[in-house]
Amino acid sequence: MKKHRLAFDLLHDPGNEVAARYGLRWQLPDDLKQLYLEFGTDLEADNGDDSWTLPMPARYIIDRDGIVRYARTDPDYTVRPDPAETLEALRALTE
Repeated sequence: MKKHRLAFDLLHDPGNEVAARYGLRWQLPDDLKQLYLEFGTDLEADNGDDSWTLPMPARYIIDRDGIVRYARTDPDYTVRPDPAETLEALRALTE
């Protein structure tokens, strides 16, 4: 936030607890867990818990009253909303 001088908060979600509340956390099956370990990725160490879960990529804009004003997610981690779309949604909140 400091680096890019952002005037809004960003969520950091170790353990994917917030992702779970939004229905975005998924459990890796044992075969995929083994593959991750073979590639040197240990989600227990990275997430700080033993859940072996990952969040689906999501982008939310939540206003000061806690109302979700923009939401985009896709189970395919390679599909992300265009940043211009998110900026447009942010601008719309300030009008």
